[in-house]
Amino acid sequence: MKLQYKTIELKEVELKSEGDGATFSGYASVFNGNDLVGDTILPGAYKDAIRNFTPKMFFNHGSYDLPIGKWLKVEEDEKGLKVLGELTPGNPQSEAVKAAIKHGTVDGLSIGYRLRASGYKAKKDGGRIIEKIDALPEISIVTYPCDQSARIDSKSEDINELETVREFENFLRDAGGFSKAEATALCAKAKILFSNQRDSDGEEKMQKEVCERIKALAEHCK
Repeated sequence: MKLQYKTIELKEVELKSEGDGATFSGYASVFNGNDLVGDTILPGAYKDAIRNFTPKMFFNHGSYDLPIGKWLKVEEDEKGLKVLGELTPGNPQSEAVKAAIKHGTVDGLSIGYRLRASGYKAKKDGGRIIEKIDALPEISIVTYPCDQSARIDSKSEDINELETVREFENFLRDAGGFSKAEATALCAKAKILFSNQRDSDGEEKMQKEVCERIKALAEHCK
């Protein structure tokens, strides 16, 4: 199973120093949302994955690097996956991350997870309803929080950069074929961009046509 990523802003983080280290808390995942690729994670999805395993802590998913700290508590509550972490005292990278969190220049958490086909159901309009995360090897502190996007495929970052309908059209023209995940992400992005064009009478029809085109390209490239 390929390792996938989902990232969320640390909007609810509280940072407090204790001696030479730093502890902080926040949510690594929020339930019942709808991210850019259309995924919704349901309560209970992490229960089995965290029962007998504590994820590792890295910076920007540097899984081949030395961990920058440890997760003291990883648990589900009514809102999502709540975490309490401690940065490693004396580790230069940990000290740099600590300073960045305090300054607000680093403000994201991202989960690295594995998912079986039996753990989710496909939505009719794209995306997945995720009922069970099979494994949660790591939770990283990250530079670029993008709670609307899961970093799964090669075009995800480019899709995230699209800000206007014209940029979307140019990307669609130049990019060629798409994987199923990329097509889903593009359809979700189309909904966001076209919803901002409120002066367009044909917005809904245009959005539907664009998504049908994307899906056709995805089918062609399977």
